[in-house]
Amino acid sequence: MKFYLSSYRVGNEVAVLKKFLVLKKVGYIPNAGDFTKADPIISGEVTERDMKDLRELEIEVELLDLRMYFGKKDALREKLKELHGIWIRGGNTFVLRQAMKLSGLDELLVQELRNREDFVYAGYSAAGCVLSPSLQCYQIVDDPTETPYPDCKEVMWDGLGLIDFAFMPHFDSDHGESADIDKEIELCEKMKIPFKAVRDGEVLIL
Repeated sequence: MKFYLSSYRVGNEVAVLKKFLVLKKVGYIPNAGDFTKADPIISGEVTERDMKDLRELEIEVELLDLRMYFGKKDALREKLKELHGIWIRGGNTFVLRQAMKLSGLDELLVQELRNREDFVYAGYSAAGCVLSPSLQCYQIVDDPTETPYPDCKEVMWDGLGLIDFAFMPHFDSDHGESADIDKEIELCEKMKIPFKAVRDGEVLIL
């Protein structure tokens, strides 16, 4: 599995993203935006904007709402066989983690998809954060007690562990969360958690 982890939106490595996914189909996962007080109109606009960004790069994209697969991991597995990758939007890392758990995407990524050489895990902000071993360092920017799904009411502190560091987006950027990211980096240093700080526009390719 290849990783394209952007701080914000598609980032400045679009040539690489096109090399990975041009004329291929990806599933757009919007669930990091499912937090309780989310404005559905604004959330929908973000989804449309992001999907437009990908289509302008000649990437075929379809909506892949994980809520449609809660308790249906086998169905999600079959759906993912049709795709060459997923694109995950930013939002609340803890909410995204819950949606991955309830749909079984977490297990599919760790146990199966990581071995698919033709599969790309891509997205921005929370998409990279959730890959970290632990989510403890993200509790300043994101509310860990945000539990919008009835079947998941406990805080999930474990990340997927597909990277061995904390992904810190929006570092030193013109972004509303940048100042709090500095605080999360201080928390990483205090807790001795390895991290990589990424400015908006920058992308980690793994």
